[in-house]
Amino acid sequence: MSTKPSGVSITHSVYHHLRAELLNGRLPPGEKLKLAELCATLAVSLSAVREALSRLTAEGLVIAEPQRGFRVAPIAVNELLDITNARIAIETLCLRRAIEVGDTEWEGQILLALHRLNNTAKHVAESEQITPGWAAAHAAFHLALVEACDSPWLLRIREMLYVQSERYRWFSVPPARGKRNLEKEHRRLADVTITRDADTACALITEHLKLTAEFSLKTGIRT
Repeated sequence: MSTKPSGVSITHSVYHHLRAELLNGRLPPGEKLKLAELCATLAVSLSAVREALSRLTAEGLVIAEPQRGFRVAPIAVNELLDITNARIAIETLCLRRAIEVGDTEWEGQILLALHRLNNTAKHVAESEQITPGWAAAHAAFHLALVEACDSPWLLRIREMLYVQSERYRWFSVPPARGKRNLEKEHRRLADVTITRDADTACALITEHLKLTAEFSLKTGIRT
């Protein structure tokens, strides 16, 4: 006997679908989100779509406008710089605490996440588009570095900033390959973190995040 999905699970599914569409650029910045169209496309109720959009508004991916509905949050160069600076501040706090209190299991998870990242195809065949698998493995690696941090609030803020910075990655004009050795950058980050060199680890993550922002600015942000 089959059971119908609950309202909570439907809203959860709609939320994750729309979140993926926002992060991979299929819903462009500033676009008005038409509730009726979303309901029809996703075959869900208006309440499920509204609840999902409210959650995405709280994450800064969607803007709610009084009497006008919802639209995709815009992107701008100044915001990218602000996000990058805020992320560096929070990421280094999380990383220092993780290095201080992390155990050997945490170290192992870093190595496992690095192995998965290095063995996941980064680009869609014959294009510069990043694969969803690589994006997920990349997120998992960066989370693994700081996951031993014992401050839930710092980790929550860090996740919000990570999501925002990744959105800009998708909206950057694809650069030519080979101009940056990300595998080497990630390996160094993992190595110094596991050896508990907090100062060097924080310097490397700062450089890593600044390079990502600079790369986006040099190659161009599609608005």
